[in-house]
Amino acid sequence: MAQVLLVEDDAKIRTTLVRALGELGHAVASANTAMSGLKQAVEERPDVVVLDLGLPDLDGGEVLRMLRAVSRVPVIVATARDDEREIVRVLDAGADDYVVKPFGAAQLDARIRAVFRRARQEEAGDPALVVGGLRVEPRTRVASLDGVPLDLSPKEFDLLHYLAQRPGEVISKRELLTEVWRTVYGSADKTVDVHLSWLRRKLGETAQDPRYVRTVRGVGVKLVDPAP
Repeated sequence: MAQVLLVEDDAKIRTTLVRALGELGHAVASANTAMSGLKQAVEERPDVVVLDLGLPDLDGGEVLRMLRAVSRVPVIVATARDDEREIVRVLDAGADDYVVKPFGAAQLDARIRAVFRRARQEEAGDPALVVGGLRVEPRTRVASLDGVPLDLSPKEFDLLHYLAQRPGEVISKRELLTEVWRTVYGSADKTVDVHLSWLRRKLGETAQDPRYVRTVRGVGVKLVDPAP
């Protein structure tokens, strides 16, 4: 059972989901505005927040940004917006998952359970991943290179962490988009290239002169120890 906070302004959807998730064993609180939802999320500390984007007083994307500044509570964005660029933008901003309306309570329940599984796997994992001079600490979400902390965005850290879990292994962009961004492979695959470019820059390298992040043309990328 999870303590769920549902931030949704549509009264019919809110009532239906509160009842259905309750029948599935969750304890559900709800809010119908962005600011009341943010207040409840900070004060009541739910296990997971289900957040609509089209709220009457403030866009849900802004709520997510404000919430991420003070909390690491898992957030599942639930919205009618199905534009792929919007999905990627919200996931980059720190959402843990994204579900497009209309959806059933069973699907939302499955996504809540999946978020919890990933969180448990992170907590149970090694305290640090080391590849050459790179050190990635999942529990504190801190990465450093040769002892100097890296200033990474949440998604840049997620990308580096995923690669660091399988050093030397070639990972396709399709897999990165599916596992790191939690979205399907398609036109948004450019976001992988963009984030790899940003990550390389912060590691002091380029695609033309790589050290840690190596491209295997036509296959994917891998994280390697640059030491001979």
